[in-house]
Amino acid sequence: MDKQKLKSIMVYNDDTQSDLAEYLGISNQTFSRKINEKGKSEFGSAEIRLIKARYDLKPEEIDQIFFDKLVS
Repeated sequence: MDKQKLKSIMVYNDDTQSDLAEYLGISNQTFSRKINEKGKSEFGSAEIRLIKARYDLKPEEIDQIFFDKLVS
């Protein structure tokens, strides 16, 4: 996961981690675990779809953010 890319998109849209966590319906702690890839926590497909919709992301951007390690 490219957390810096996601964070830069959040900043560009004036969102904090708390804002996005609330939008996704998860706690700040859960969001932090997911963005920092702690343990087995990762964003699920429903959360990725919500993030895509919130920031009007293209499929390529989703790939860069969430699947960069899988394709490199």
